[in-house]
Amino acid sequence: MSAADEILDIVDENDQVIGEAPRGRVYAEGLRHRCVFIQARDADGRLFVHRRTPTKLVFPSLYDMFVGGVVGAGESYEEAALREAEEELGVSGLPEPGFLFKFLYEDGAGHSWWSAVYEVRCELPVSPQVEEVAWHAFLPEPEVEAHLADWEWVPDGLAAYERLRAHRA
Repeated sequence: MSAADEILDIVDENDQVIGEAPRGRVYAEGLRHRCVFIQARDADGRLFVHRRTPTKLVFPSLYDMFVGGVVGAGESYEEAALREAEEELGVSGLPEPGFLFKFLYEDGAGHSWWSAVYEVRCELPVSPQVEEVAWHAFLPEPEVEAHLADWEWVPDGLAAYERLRAHRA
């Protein structure tokens, strides 16, 4: 099954499920759905940062300071957070990501998705999926901050990062 065929829950402005649709249709029609964002840190506290592959359906070739993705139909945010973190980092046996907060992301062009933000410590050697990750590194947070202005970041990840900084302040 291709990524575009994956079935997602469609949700309303209160994050209540109101239907299901294939991912490709969800993106094409701007249907509200659910996503997870997981901030992964290594044993030294550095952030996992990566550049998405050019073949990604959304935000190809942009940088991201989160791993994550869509929540499948019938899947909980918690299940999706662990699944996405392990898939994108290329590991198994991660501790369960810790939930931080949830927000409704809106892109200003009529697309929105509920976004649950998590954090996880990854002390395992990573082997990210080559289909999803073109480049990766664990970077000290000041270095990530220094690149906020000169790297092109996924807009929803940048919004989640800004909210995470405010959440921690």
